[in-house]
Amino acid sequence: MLGRRGVISLCALLVMPAARAGSFEDFFAAIQRDDASTVQDLLRRGFDPNSLDTRGTPGLSVALQADALRVAAVLIRAPETNVNLRNAHQETPLMFAALRGQLEMARALIARDADINHPGWTPLHYAASGSSKYQTDIISLLLEHSAYIDAASPNGSTPLMMAAQYGTSESVALLLSEGADPSLRNQLRLSAVDFALRAERKDVAQSIADAIRRRQPQRGHW
Repeated sequence: MLGRRGVISLCALLVMPAARAGSFEDFFAAIQRDDASTVQDLLRRGFDPNSLDTRGTPGLSVALQADALRVAAVLIRAPETNVNLRNAHQETPLMFAALRGQLEMARALIARDADINHPGWTPLHYAASGSSKYQTDIISLLLEHSAYIDAASPNGSTPLMMAAQYGTSESVALLLSEGADPSLRNQLRLSAVDFALRAERKDVAQSIADAIRRRQPQRGHW
């Protein structure tokens, strides 16, 4: 027979999964509300800040995607948080901050040694694709921390190509002025000019063609 201590231990084991499930739900619900105090309380009680949601996304990335910046700041400051933890699509928190124009979050992540350069899609690709008024600030921040300006995605697309189709004209101009190569092509043989034309951005295509012509006078027509 179980003694009193054994009964207590058994009850604790039975209750633990439910308690963890409750904490999990509380954590991700607090992120959606941008409820920093609840998240801080959960972390003080030992909740793992690197927990993944049901789609395999870390809490920090969920917070950044939801613009829950008070919660994101708490998680970035937490020593236990892995700021380079990727989601199921291999995206990092810095990539989301870069895409969404969250300049202060990007600075805080870099201060925590967030990866800037790595194989495949990079934070600079994401920064170049964004449309907020802070995109050029984030691009500059990444370049100041040695982001590779012509980083190649898995299909060979560069940040300039992303900016040409999805980003701001200011992002295109900044990348060109900082030395991005406008003549590169990806594995589909598409150039930054082609990306701009696919988005019907003729003014952007022209600015890139002009940059090609300045580099190589015999080229630059589209």
